[in-house]
Amino acid sequence: MRAVVFGKKNDGVPAAGGSVFGSTTFAWDDKDKQPAPGVYNVLWKAPRQIRLNDNVVVREDEIAVFYRDGKALTYFDQPNRYALTDFNAPVVGKLLKFFTGVTQWAEVYYVPKRYLDGKFGSTQPYQFTDPTFGIINLRVFGEYRWRISSPELFINQFVGTFGADTSDDVEGRVKEQIVILVYSALGKMKQQGLKVTDLAANLMNIEQVVLASGPDNLGQFGMEINKISGLTISLPDDVQKAIDTRSEMQVLGVNYMQYQTGKAVDDAARNPSGGAGVTAGLGAGLGVGYAIGGQMAQGMGQNIQSRSCPNCGSLVPMTSKFCPNCGATMAAPQGSSAPAGAAKFCPNCGSSITVGSKFCNNCGTKL
Repeated sequence: MRAVVFGKKNDGVPAAGGSVFGSTTFAWDDKDKQPAPGVYNVLWKAPRQIRLNDNVVVREDEIAVFYRDGKALTYFDQPNRYALTDFNAPVVGKLLKFFTGVTQWAEVYYVPKRYLDGKFGSTQPYQFTDPTFGIINLRVFGEYRWRISSPELFINQFVGTFGADTSDDVEGRVKEQIVILVYSALGKMKQQGLKVTDLAANLMNIEQVVLASGPDNLGQFGMEINKISGLTISLPDDVQKAIDTRSEMQVLGVNYMQYQTGKAVDDAARNPSGGAGVTAGLGAGLGVGYAIGGQMAQGMGQNIQSRSCPNCGSLVPMTSKFCPNCGATMAAPQGSSAPAGAAKFCPNCGSSITVGSKFCNNCGTKL
């Protein structure tokens, strides 16, 4: 396209000295460029198509792209004022009347040079197949930083192909592309053995995979991604609860049967129906619960190295010197030949009972 820098010469064409016959100066207004602190528009379209001798002002942090008939013709990325002065310039239509101007076919779009920050979130879930939990719907959220690397290609794709006219249109498309990249990264890592329980520990690895795939996938849109941060992968509530339960079991060192038994007795102790107080019921309930869990585990062939507390009856590891429930010593009484933990207690009320008894002499529970 032929154009001159205002006040200079270019291609032998005299510099424009001013606007004629309704010509206009186009400039990306600061309020349109940055409507609010921290917010920067991605795309601004000049309010009308260009005319002969119109001036286009380009600032340091922006690029002006000329677009016509579904294609970006050229762009100005150096700060200056440019005047359109050639009747045969490809951005100008045919001459209608000699003193009245030119038929307009070309449009001017402004885009920024700087990096832009945005947030993304999936609208449709990603179906992740896990060997333990089956098909799980995942949703992803996070932040990204990007910029326009090729103005002509960017305008051709977003304005020509996608029909974007505003910053909101562009940002919506960019977010969709980022979500697609995250889903693609999850698919690649799943093929390498990634499980749902591994997601939390691999968020940074997923971010790096997204960045590595950016040039091949986003370069065709004339854009590049610089950073992915704050990645969050949301699981369904029931799956998240199951993962949390598994983590608790690992910390406690118990199996699922023991965990469920302890939880059931704990819940019952928190809502006692008898005359015992909440604190006493909780202490005895937990002790009995884990004792029952230990007995069930032993019945299933697991070797649990534990013994009963002589004071409260709670199940205590063999290596403990004091009961973690009531604080009583686990050492055998002085002068007694019986080993520690040999005393027998009622699993229901905790009363001391005679070894060999079939029923508790305090509450009547069958032993």
